[in-house]
Amino acid sequence: MQNPYLKQYPDLMQGKKILYIHGFGSSAQSGTVKLIQTVLPSADVMAYDLPLHPEEALALLRRVCSERQPDLILGTSMGGMYAEMMYGYDRICVNPAFEMGETMHSHDMMGRQTYQNPRQDGVQEFFVDKPLVKEYKAITEQCFGGVTAEEQTRCYGLFGDEDDVVNTFDLFRAHYTQAIRFHGGHRLDDRSFMHGVLPVVRWIDDRQQRRERPIVYIDFSTLHDGYMKPRSSMAKAYAMLCERYQVYVVAPAPANEPAQMAAVQAWVEQYLSTPAYDRVIYTNRKALLYGDYLVDTAPDDDAMATTIAFGSDEFKTWEEVITYFKRLGGQ
Repeated sequence: MQNPYLKQYPDLMQGKKILYIHGFGSSAQSGTVKLIQTVLPSADVMAYDLPLHPEEALALLRRVCSERQPDLILGTSMGGMYAEMMYGYDRICVNPAFEMGETMHSHDMMGRQTYQNPRQDGVQEFFVDKPLVKEYKAITEQCFGGVTAEEQTRCYGLFGDEDDVVNTFDLFRAHYTQAIRFHGGHRLDDRSFMHGVLPVVRWIDDRQQRRERPIVYIDFSTLHDGYMKPRSSMAKAYAMLCERYQVYVVAPAPANEPAQMAAVQAWVEQYLSTPAYDRVIYTNRKALLYGDYLVDTAPDDDAMATTIAFGSDEFKTWEEVITYFKRLGGQ
């Protein structure tokens, strides 16, 4: 594969069905479909041209889910809005357009439009008028109608920090707990898919398979230099570890200093993005952490994990840490 951002994961979602739901004005020929097929070659990726009228589209999707029973539903933009309503399935809503009516008005979607990708019926153009906008406003009112405690664990919302089309992070978070920001715009590209979406696919696949990965704790001090810039090869090492392990960042828990904790969280979101979601542990007693490995600048002899002394002669940089874990092969 020539693209430096793409990598295949044949063991991920192996033999499982993924339903992709495209965005407004797109089709089953979306480049995102090809992207998912490339990265997850052992999965059965399904996609359908959605009817223009939302009630017809919703009926089609519910019929497909009933007949095909997808293991994962992934929707982008308008497709993310539909994905939220597919209750009973694991699903990922990427930049979901929960306010389609307003979005159509504010982003010049009125009048004659051209489909962005070829459709199976050969139709190339469609027309957006006020009655159609009213239909979409009505369909979005059905969102969040089936949220339960169980559904909260089965639905993730992913929101690009450079999305200039929709902004429904707060709306999603008002109904679901798993609202995550990732680096990227409204449209998924190779990099934002790999760093923003794929980690969530991995979490879902692990849960479905009841797969327990070894745990690696990384002390926050090893990630950055004295100027709070990422250390050389840190991002490379972190990405590699996330492929094989459950990775947690460990930071001090300052007494009555919420600003310090917020600063750590902001750094983690900026440089580690989606894989670090809900994986930061604030503690002043690292020796109590039970896991498999601890990467730390000053590891405690009583730590309940194999310690890796970052900065020592053996592990001077993250490159030495990478070599060490490569030799372990995921053990």
